[in-house]
Amino acid sequence: MRIGVVSDTHNNLKNCRRIVELFNEAGVDAVFHTGDITQAKTLEVFAGLAAPLHGVFGNNDQERESLERAVRAFGFHFQDPPFEAVWAGQSIVAVHDPLDFDGVLREDHSLALHGHTHLTRIERNNGQLIFNPGECAGHMRGLNVVGVVELATLAPSLLRF
Repeated sequence: MRIGVVSDTHNNLKNCRRIVELFNEAGVDAVFHTGDITQAKTLEVFAGLAAPLHGVFGNNDQERESLERAVRAFGFHFQDPPFEAVWAGQSIVAVHDPLDFDGVLREDHSLALHGHTHLTRIERNNGQLIFNPGECAGHMRGLNVVGVVELATLAPSLLRF
């Protein structure tokens, strides 16, 4: 199973359209958004994904009513952090702000996802992968990035645009 990972889209609709193209071209099985969508019209763009969208809300997701309506309308699954699940045999935890890992991140989590910092983070610790693909809402071509994680091997890759 391969999952796309995106964070902090901050309503940059042009970039979101490109992100949908990248994930669809990559053939990911699911996409996870680690927060800061900001507006429901961003979720309208993500409705073009060929894979299901899951995620957590971030500190800039203050238009919650409209975001939650869009989540329901498009059949997405979003919640307040932390998100915990087992996908393809891997125990996953996701938050928006990495400071929220405190008291949540455990040794048995094989994959920990976060956003908030807009900085790429690929950190391995005792077989655990902590991953944030980094900035994707910027306006500088070639400096935006999303990620793909192969769950069988916990191998991350970055897709720059």
